[in-house]
Amino acid sequence: MAYLQDVEKLEQFLQAHHPTIQLEEITTSILQSFLQWIHELGMSATSQSRIVSGLKGFFKYLMLEDILSINPTELLESPKTSRKLPDTLSVEELDLLFNSLDLSKPEGTRNKAILEVMYSCGLRVSELTELRISHIYAQEQCIRVIGKGNKERLIPIGSSALKYISIYAENIRVQIKVANKCEDILFLNRRGGKLSRVMIFYIIKKATEQAGIRKNIHPHTLRHSFATHLVEGGADLRAVQEMLGHESITTTEIYTHLDREFLRETLTRFHPRHK
Repeated sequence: MAYLQDVEKLEQFLQAHHPTIQLEEITTSILQSFLQWIHELGMSATSQSRIVSGLKGFFKYLMLEDILSINPTELLESPKTSRKLPDTLSVEELDLLFNSLDLSKPEGTRNKAILEVMYSCGLRVSELTELRISHIYAQEQCIRVIGKGNKERLIPIGSSALKYISIYAENIRVQIKVANKCEDILFLNRRGGKLSRVMIFYIIKKATEQAGIRKNIHPHTLRHSFATHLVEGGADLRAVQEMLGHESITTTEIYTHLDREFLRETLTRFHPRHK
């Protein structure tokens, strides 16, 4: 949807500045003017980069369909963006978050299992909502996840997460009338359907408030915390990349900058000139 909106923004620009232009007449220069136009509208460098990505995908599609013979986005550069360090929760804050849930209620037990799985495996929200019963290998202590671009990966899962999955599946889920095509989906709403991304956001927001945590927490925060705690604990970056499902190691490398104090202590302990 976001990429479609990017193409619509380009269409608006062309209607205003080049009303009679045809697809094959769009040049790199015109696209650069478009980027200048959205920059002047006050759009951030990150949003501009996303739009460039969307346009590249669109024109690549036009090339594949033989609608165009020249791709005007080949030489189009994205604006430089500063990489912000994501918000994370400490281990103590995570304990507060998990302990804030009311396990006497069916939703509380389900939500406990959801939070445990998200933090234990560093899942994206879409990966969690699509998680299937048949993809949980309790004996091997790992789960199979369908990530971006339908790429599958195996991720180890902790005993605590497996425990709460089992409690939810055996005591709560069995009492729900499962909706059509959701028979293998692990986490269900009251009507037996798949949970929405918005519902996961709401669950985490409510648990954060109940725990008294005054940070702006969203579902991705648990994924960031998973990666941060692994890297701070000395985990190999390639292993973290594999578990997160990042295509490029540079995406994972952001987590190496999170704990300056940890790096400073490491230097002090092991570097001969810092002792």
